[in-house]
Amino acid sequence: MQKTIFGQLPGGQNAEQFTLSNTNGVICKLLNYGVTIASLEVPDSKGNLANVILGFDNLEGYLQNTFFGSVCGRTANRIGGAKFSLDGKIYKLTANEGENQLHGGFHGFDKQIWRAVEKSGGVEFSYLSRDGEEGFPGNLEVKVLVTLTNENELRLDYSATTDKPTPVNLTSHGYFNLAGNDDILSHEVFIAADSYTPTDLKLIPTGEIKSVKGTPMDFITPKTIDSQMKQFPTAASGYDGNFIINGGGKNLTLAARVREPKSGRVMETWTTQPGVQFYTANHFNGIRGRNGARYEKFGAFCLESQHFPDSVNKPNFPSIILRPGEIYRQTCVYKFLVVHSSELSTK
Repeated sequence: MQKTIFGQLPGGQNAEQFTLSNTNGVICKLLNYGVTIASLEVPDSKGNLANVILGFDNLEGYLQNTFFGSVCGRTANRIGGAKFSLDGKIYKLTANEGENQLHGGFHGFDKQIWRAVEKSGGVEFSYLSRDGEEGFPGNLEVKVLVTLTNENELRLDYSATTDKPTPVNLTSHGYFNLAGNDDILSHEVFIAADSYTPTDLKLIPTGEIKSVKGTPMDFITPKTIDSQMKQFPTAASGYDGNFIINGGGKNLTLAARVREPKSGRVMETWTTQPGVQFYTANHFNGIRGRNGARYEKFGAFCLESQHFPDSVNKPNFPSIILRPGEIYRQTCVYKFLVVHSSELSTK
């Protein structure tokens, strides 16, 4: 474990960087700014390390670009109309994506300095989100324990308590590229989901649940991103949708598996959440990243384990309301493997 100063916020707070490593040579760098996964070096089939998560050389890059490898909250994803009703009261939130709220607002959890305590194999981050922050009710105490195992697993264990009823839906928003560079269109994807939540043009769920069969959302058998994307009515529109994980929301379950054919790297996403948002960096437009790299459209993918978007306004979706006396708990594991086969197993 190594700790260094990564930069300083305009208000004078230090952003600290923690470096974790395991017996296989995997190296992970974490920031207490937004519980950000700033760097993640994993081996390919020949043992060569490459950074598989996009990021920046300095704090300024993270201040200028949102959600790069960070924890999103108090509610990840979108809330339609930036408002909701709870126990007979309407709460108006900050709207940071048109009329909607995305990933907790303008100053969500990704923009905060978290208290960091070193633990065996990792770091425990904690943050107090005060009553009224970004419009949410209740003082919410949040903890995220991030550990790197010798099985090449990056594990995030979340917990939270509140003194007032409030919605909670946390996720980590890492931008992954298993090749380490170029686009991700040739990555092969398996998502353990027979259904998904369709959305309107502003990406707010309609409340329906539809089968993925016969649609571009069908990754129940492994397919390249490019081959499925060609089925969209609008050419190269990209993915930004929530999949309902088969058997998800109860125990730690395999949500997705992605393989990069040339390197042989495989990333599995395991979660206790009922959904996972698959996003293909559709908004990238030459963002200047680490080591001078330019992050272009389809330069990375996200697998954001979560409850469904706009759940707080959809009674038929699993509830995200946390009440006093309850404990919010969830776990996400990113596991990295190497395979030499040309196909992904879904078992």
